[in-house]
Amino acid sequence: MSTEVREELKIIPAKVSIVKHVRYVYACRNCEQNEVSTPIVTATMPKAALPGSIASPSAIAYVMTQKFVEGMPRYRQEQQWERMGIELSRQTMANWMVQGSERWLRPVYERMREHLIKRDILHADETTLQVLHEPGRAADTVSYMWLYRTGRDGPAIVLYDYQTTRAGRHAKKFLEGFKGYLHVDGYEGYKGIPDVILVGCWAHARRKFDEALKAIPETSEGIASVAKEGLDYCNKLFAIERELRDVTPEKRYEERLKRSKPILDEFYSCLKYHMSRVLPKSVLGGAIRYCLNQWDKLTAFLLDGRLEIDNNISERSIKPFVIGRKNWLFSNTPKGARASATIYSIVETAKENGLNPFEYLKYLFEKLPNMDVEDKEAMDEVLPWLTSLLVCCRVK
Repeated sequence: MSTEVREELKIIPAKVSIVKHVRYVYACRNCEQNEVSTPIVTATMPKAALPGSIASPSAIAYVMTQKFVEGMPRYRQEQQWERMGIELSRQTMANWMVQGSERWLRPVYERMREHLIKRDILHADETTLQVLHEPGRAADTVSYMWLYRTGRDGPAIVLYDYQTTRAGRHAKKFLEGFKGYLHVDGYEGYKGIPDVILVGCWAHARRKFDEALKAIPETSEGIASVAKEGLDYCNKLFAIERELRDVTPEKRYEERLKRSKPILDEFYSCLKYHMSRVLPKSVLGGAIRYCLNQWDKLTAFLLDGRLEIDNNISERSIKPFVIGRKNWLFSNTPKGARASATIYSIVETAKENGLNPFEYLKYLFEKLPNMDVEDKEAMDEVLPWLTSLLVCCRVK
């Protein structure tokens, strides 16, 4: 008469198997018996990602994905492997990640960086990192993970860069050759990068007025009204941006000059008026001072319709690292921190382009050992924004 269908989710846990690679060696028996020399031919075999190791492309990709996508520290992975019947130490996993990153992922990273600096609009941010064994530094010394990424135009590229300090010279070196607009927060370290116009973040400015409004006692109605006025100006700017989200850059540029610029002019006059009338060290005074000090950067979004009003895209991209850091807490060595930066760059760029990070990493560890990683044209064929990769590596 009919059929009834009931669907369920079925989980197939990860399992481990041994794959043996066998190749034959051939010799000519006739030559062996009748000739002076005997030709010997050995069948071809795909090269190993880590020669002399039991690590397969899928095993390396799995270990990397568990830590840098799922946020699982190595000691918990070690326990997970043990439950699957495999003794795999955290030190071995660390070696896999460092060696796999340096041998094969770093050339992909460097090629992505070359594509990144050819753009004319980028975003940047930075966050802290603890590295235990940095030469000449105490274990609790703060290091930094810098982030650079593309904006809404073109395929997404997300790159992390480990450095020992927050000095502006690191950004200057990484962005060498870049010319255009750079979205940043209020950090002064980005100043002085040649041929770069800094674009400020209105989300930071709005957040400061919101914090000021929350910190002001209910009895201080006059001061609260000033904080609310500043917050209202920010909200008006964001409301305009939401309306212009899907228009062309040319239309957005025109509408910003027509609608946003008058609001900015009013806001600037308001800030100048209240600056001398509030306590400079108060939360509200800090919000006003931030806007005035950053005004050139905060108004730079008017220069081009492709620019953003905030730097939220960078904050969203650096968040996976911040969340992961809460689980694994620190890097043991500078090599490990550098490997972390490289692997995070690969998996986050893959995610931004609709790829499954595990499948893409496995693809790279299968492909790269059998090609010339110094050939830039060949490297362009494995970059994560290629549509051909959607067949084998896309999110199902």
